[in-house]
Amino acid sequence: MARPKIELDYHTIETLSNIQCTQVEIANVLGVSVDTLQRDKQFNEIYKKGMENGKASLRRLQWKSAQDGNTTMLIWLGKQYLSQKDNKDTTDQESHEKLDKILKGIKDATKS
Repeated sequence: MARPKIELDYHTIETLSNIQCTQVEIANVLGVSVDTLQRDKQFNEIYKKGMENGKASLRRLQWKSAQDGNTTMLIWLGKQYLSQKDNKDTTDQESHEKLDKILKGIKDATKS
């Protein structure tokens, strides 16, 4: 006698995949194995679509946050999409240390 077919809650799967839940997390919420989920063709389609929708939603919120003046988000998005980066400027301390080494080298050379 075959086991009864497990009915998956596709609405819950979509909701959880929209917030980037893993397949293991979804399986735990539904009380089934990951293998059971992965064998279900409709699950795979819903999961993939949900993950992509969730990413798009997050991106939309990030852009909104930047447009609202969130400086941190503006900087982060600039680094991600405009190849902007923080430049490491030589500090005054580093300049002094380099100059001190050069002067020491000159003094040592003139002592000989």
